[in-house]
Amino acid sequence: MGKRIKVGIIGPGNIGTDLMYKVMRSPLLEMSVMIGIDPSSAGLKRAAGLGITTSSDGIEFLVQNPDMAEIVFDATTARAHAQVNAPTLERLGKIAIDLTPAAVGKIATPMVNMKDCLNEKNVNLITCGGQATTPIVYAINRVVPLEYAEVVTTVASDSAGPGTRANIDEYTQTTAKALRLLGGAERAKVMTIFNPAKPQMAMRNTIFGIPKHRDFKIEDVRASVEEMAAQIRTYVPGYELTVAPVIDRDVITTTVTVEGQGDFLPKYAGNLDIETASAVKMAEMFAEKLLRERGELA
Repeated sequence: MGKRIKVGIIGPGNIGTDLMYKVMRSPLLEMSVMIGIDPSSAGLKRAAGLGITTSSDGIEFLVQNPDMAEIVFDATTARAHAQVNAPTLERLGKIAIDLTPAAVGKIATPMVNMKDCLNEKNVNLITCGGQATTPIVYAINRVVPLEYAEVVTTVASDSAGPGTRANIDEYTQTTAKALRLLGGAERAKVMTIFNPAKPQMAMRNTIFGIPKHRDFKIEDVRASVEEMAAQIRTYVPGYELTVAPVIDRDVITTTVTVEGQGDFLPKYAGNLDIETASAVKMAEMFAEKLLRERGELA
């Protein structure tokens, strides 16, 4: 096996645990440490059972053991990242990949602007809905500018843990911000539904866009969106364009369904999967850059 970059995860909940399993499959990343604040955490116990170093001392563990990780994923809460983890990781000189909707660092999604982020020390992965829909809004906008974008995301209630629910206000604000800053829409609105139905439904995202003009062909929009969906499937295999862009009454409508890989939660938890898969994709791009700079990657 070639050289790999050590990474750590702060937050051993649903997202952090799913992320851990994905990191362990990566040819460029070494799962070095899982960090939490509760010694009885099930996520810490899972990591320890896999032979991974664990700590319940929070980010203070990295302060005392800075060599444990070069890249650190934050899967805690927006408040924890903004107030504690982000400034501490900056002081330590670590690359922070933020899976909370804190939006402290540069907002990013792999297929839109990741290459512009490789000199950043803190990148924000928006939200699961942001990772699923911002690239689609961007793909539409590169054909025709959007005056307005609206996203309705439905996820299985069982896939939304306490951290996700605690972050719901920040989730909505950060996703709408990404639709504007990265997607290119002038205005944006985001709605999220936790669906309690059984059997559980996979994550579903409906994107509505109002174009500034009608001087475009819907076939060109469809081709742009289909190309983007194919790129995302290279790292999120369950990402499917279930309704290709159609236009009715001057509104472009697209629907994307995301099924997870089942690394931790069942496959219906595509909302969790797209966030963690995007995080690994970004970490691998950082790792490749670091290894090339050191002459350790051909």
